[in-house]
Amino acid sequence: MVPSHPKPVSQACENNKQPILDRLQGLLTKPGRVLEIGTGTGQHAVYFATALPYLIWQPSDHPDNVATCHPWLEEARRPNIAQPLALDVRQTPWPLTRADAVFSANTAHIMSWPCVEAMFAGVARLLIVDQPFCLYGPFKYHGQFTSDSNAAFDRHLRAQDPAMGIRDMDDVQDLATDVGLRLAEDIAMPANNRLLVWRRVAD
Repeated sequence: MVPSHPKPVSQACENNKQPILDRLQGLLTKPGRVLEIGTGTGQHAVYFATALPYLIWQPSDHPDNVATCHPWLEEARRPNIAQPLALDVRQTPWPLTRADAVFSANTAHIMSWPCVEAMFAGVARLLIVDQPFCLYGPFKYHGQFTSDSNAAFDRHLRAQDPAMGIRDMDDVQDLATDVGLRLAEDIAMPANNRLLVWRRVAD
């Protein structure tokens, strides 16, 4: 089927999809539903759902952006990709009440901090004990950037909107702990990115 609109392309998604998949294959090993927060173009959704056919991939994005993924999903027509959800992380309740895992790439530095807080709180409500939240992107550690390129990227983001910016791992970890998520893995990825994996702990 030919998509009704030209497909948007994210070069970042093209660059990082295989390294991320290499890690997700070891993390998402059982059948279940994976909520993707911030699906964007849909490139990750198509690539991961194709490689991991035992998963139901649930795309979602902010209501203003959720249609962006339609051309990629329409072309792929994967039976294990669910209809995209319009999700404002600040809303309560979310349009999905359960997921077996949550994945999000390059969102925490685009969202305002209150939205990051809302995302973590919402994820904690969705997951049961030991289920993972996988968050990909650049992070600072103890107030320090991990590369000059990340420092420059942070300046670029804040020039666009002071509410955006690369988050400090100390702050993110405090937030995760407060909502009942335990850091299980902190994985170095190409281009000075990380894949952070939290797991839900018992209440």
